[in-house]
Amino acid sequence: MLKLSKLTDYATVILSCMARDDSRVHAALEISEATGIAQPTVSKVLKMLVKAGVLSSVRGAKGGYALTRTPEKITVATVISAVEGPIALTECSQSHRSCEQASGCHIQGHWNLVNQKIFNALESVTLADMILPVRSPQEVAIPVTSLYR
Repeated sequence: MLKLSKLTDYATVILSCMARDDSRVHAALEISEATGIAQPTVSKVLKMLVKAGVLSSVRGAKGGYALTRTPEKITVATVISAVEGPIALTECSQSHRSCEQASGCHIQGHWNLVNQKIFNALESVTLADMILPVRSPQEVAIPVTSLYR
């Protein structure tokens, strides 16, 4: 099973909270209270997102954190990369040096294809999408008639 870390989940929750009012600076304590995520964890995630350039930090009495771009310009791929590092399903998606089987592997190029498709899917979903109201399965369902066109 592919699974993202808890910190990536927290980063998405934190950024979604901030995106709902992206015109101002947010304090770590305020974000912690709004999300229910422990303040030390919020601070850790915020620092990671600043380092990755997703957030900027503002010092001072009215300081805190702000999005560096609009929610429409921050993708889920960006968030995952900020916390997890480069998106890669297998070692050969990043480097052939780490894999002992690289010389005899005939599918490594296909993993790159799979990796790119997943990256593209994650790149197509933005923070703005993540804060939209959740639609019911009936609203998302594709009409049967459109399947036969």
